[in-house]
Amino acid sequence: MSASNSPSRPTAATHKYRPETRMVHSGTLRSQFGEMSESIFLTQGFVYASAEECEARFKGEDPGFLYSRFSNPSVAMFERRMIELEGAQAARATATGMAAVTTAMLAPLKSGDHIVASKQVFGSCRYVAEDLLPRYGIESTLIDGLDLDQWRKAMRPNTKTCFLESPTNPTLDVLDIAAIADIAHRGGARLIVDNVFATPMWQSPLTLGADVVVYSATKHIDGQGRCLGGIILSSEEFIQEHIHNFLRQTGPAMSPFNAWVLLKGLETLGVRVKAQTEGAAKIADALAKHPKITRLIYPGRADHPQAAIVKKQMRAGSTLIGFEVKGGKDAAFRVLNACKIASISNNLGDAKSIVTHPATTTHQRLTPEARAELGISDGFIRFSTGLEHPDDLIEDLAAALDQA
Repeated sequence: MSASNSPSRPTAATHKYRPETRMVHSGTLRSQFGEMSESIFLTQGFVYASAEECEARFKGEDPGFLYSRFSNPSVAMFERRMIELEGAQAARATATGMAAVTTAMLAPLKSGDHIVASKQVFGSCRYVAEDLLPRYGIESTLIDGLDLDQWRKAMRPNTKTCFLESPTNPTLDVLDIAAIADIAHRGGARLIVDNVFATPMWQSPLTLGADVVVYSATKHIDGQGRCLGGIILSSEEFIQEHIHNFLRQTGPAMSPFNAWVLLKGLETLGVRVKAQTEGAAKIADALAKHPKITRLIYPGRADHPQAAIVKKQMRAGSTLIGFEVKGGKDAAFRVLNACKIASISNNLGDAKSIVTHPATTTHQRLTPEARAELGISDGFIRFSTGLEHPDDLIEDLAAALDQA
């Protein structure tokens, strides 16, 4: 059905249930065949019974689907399930996580507007805020997202959007979402939060005051390294006023097949993220004592720099761990190359453990000075905990660290 007529609020049948149940059942649409598993509606267009019905559909007077670039039953199921999981009013799925981030930031803005963004973000997100938006006359200011005074000082009369990640990629800083939302709202701006590292299981930015939440569904939501996807969740007003027509006209649509894969991923998101988080906590505790590690960051530990904020706004830690090894890039590369279980990749949230060197991958386009400012040293490693037994991962990392 068209976005203007698509289900946008939890129904009486599923809204009362807990997240794990919603992730299995919410938003399911069944065809006349009564299939158990959601169908893949792998179609570009839709057929109308009459020219009059077609006209009414395009006018928004008749509910139904128009064209898969606009909306599709498989994609609508994914959107609805995420709506209920996140507690949003509406959502639109996108082809990738960066399509979600770029659309959420760009679509509501115009030349002369201003955006404030945290420096502590994924390299591509920083590119959008720092390089892309200014090309179109949208001013941007990057600040230390941990410093509330910097948020306050950066606000201007033309500030329309604030953007942050929490926990951040890759150093797992935890920003005070509620406090930053208050600053944004006092200045007449909206707050967009990238919630990928926390997942919807462990953090709910909308309840903390955020206006928009974005995800790269490529990460934990798929969780098995199969496909790309993204999603924007917000109020009905924001999605209809700013997002729906932008996506319809510019085209970063999610594939129906990818939506089906992500629906299958959501069915196991809860059990996967819980097991991965428990494993990450155990690994972090083991690595914290290792003599070749000079710095370890994990949001579930009491020694995390923002432990009080973690306790206030997160329900658990993360599946990610950050640590710095002695010896810089050479030592870090020896560790990566010596890992037998964890794979070297730039993805995260996978069922398989992944080890990443941010300085030469996800944040390589930043200058050495900018990376140093963010705490991304040449010896810094990001570890994404998979579903392997944590003791095997601890032994594997210990043996790899011996090579450092």
